Amino acid sequence: MTAFCLVFVMVLGLAAQTSSARSLPDFTELVKENSAAVVNISTSQSRPQNTGNMPFSERQLEQLPEFFQDFFRGPQSPYGQGDPRGQQSPITSMGSGFIVSKDGYVLTNNHVVEGADEIIVRLSDRRELPATLVGTDPRSDLAVLKINDGEDLPVVRIGQSKDLEPGEWVLAIGSPFGFDYTVTAGIVSAVGRALPTENYVPFIQTDVAINPGNSGGPLFNLDGEVIGINSQIYTRSGGFMGVSFAIPMDEAMNVFEQIRDKGSVARGWLGVLIQEVNRDLAESFGLKRPRGALIAEVMVDSPAEQAGLRSGDIVLEYDGESVELSSDLPPMVGRTPVGESASLEVLREGRRMDLDVVIGKLPEDDDIAGVEPQNSGPSEGPLGMTVEPLPAELASSMGVENGVLVTNVARGPALNAGVRPDDVITELDRRKITSVDEFREAVADLPEGKAVSMRIVRQGRATYLVMKP
Repeated sequence: MTAFCLVFVMVLGLAAQTSSARSLPDFTELVKENSAAVVNISTSQSRPQNTGNMPFSERQLEQLPEFFQDFFRGPQSPYGQGDPRGQQSPITSMGSGFIVSKDGYVLTNNHVVEGADEIIVRLSDRRELPATLVGTDPRSDLAVLKINDGEDLPVVRIGQSKDLEPGEWVLAIGSPFGFDYTVTAGIVSAVGRALPTENYVPFIQTDVAINPGNSGGPLFNLDGEVIGINSQIYTRSGGFMGVSFAIPMDEAMNVFEQIRDKGSVARGWLGVLIQEVNRDLAESFGLKRPRGALIAEVMVDSPAEQAGLRSGDIVLEYDGESVELSSDLPPMVGRTPVGESASLEVLREGRRMDLDVVIGKLPEDDDIAGVEPQNSGPSEGPLGMTVEPLPAELASSMGVENGVLVTNVARGPALNAGVRPDDVITELDRRKITSVDEFREAVADLPEGKAVSMRIVRQGRATYLVMKP
């Protein structure tokens, strides 16, 4: 009887292992069907340097651990040190990409081909074909290439990244460190990630192993469709640490079609500076929970100003889509065709209202225009700070219409809120501040123990702070 039980338990254990193994995806067919359309991209450029013929661009090299940086840059590097007389020496770099049309259009990252004099695309059958740079979009770090004399080439199938959900299996094919056709797999960790350096790309975060050389390569779903372009990693060591980011394919195809058809990319523009709504700001503006994009500043002559948007408005919806995080708004606006109208639901002074705005074209240089200020009076306040009238010259240089200048901050609510000397206060508890007298009146009316918002301008940038008097 004991022997029978032991055998029975062993059989159950084997069955459980077999069931677990069957639940894991098998990527072999997916790789066989798609690897032919994945390409290795090598570039070269000539410039006066002493870095020699390294296999990585400077940007890629900076992602490597210091040991490897020293190896490739050092005097004993097998890649040489270039001409000591400072003459032009070829600099090479490598990355990945994939073919999206039979006549040879290729998608990759802008930083893979940036500054290249020559671009060579190597296919899985070892053919090496020259390619021409059709156009780039540095804002999304995308580039479009065209293989010269491309005809009847293998292509990938394009999927929809908007359908992605955290937990889905994904697979990458690329050339990390120059090792061609390396396959790595993982899951989608998150979607809609905003990175500090990118405002218009809602990145897909994965735990797929991505390293220098993978840049520009495709990210596949289990149906064999490309749903992202591997672009960046988060690392403290220079190598993979389990956090990778891919450009969603929906965004990438929009950029690709504009570059292919027009040679450049035009993005929608609202003309506002926004910030996140945290718990205290939500309380001070009368929101039940933190959500939306708080408008800290409306630019002069922008679509937002013409539509009647104001600083202190919180955008809750854009064209019917909920704005949960402030980072949700820029991609929504960016993919709206220039000249089209969009509807916004905003919270203003505790009331919800709808506004229509005609989306403009994102300018190359989005400097904020200033307007002439007006002011008067000096004073101290009970919030732990001293304010004075705002000098006209300073107001003009900061692009501020009105406000009061903070000259000193001591212990108290202002210091706790993050107010600093030389900040300009333009709004307190949703009341516009145009003079020291108005500031005094607003402070006197502040509710005790309740979070209130304060709009400040610091070094030309507007932001909202929260304090509890």
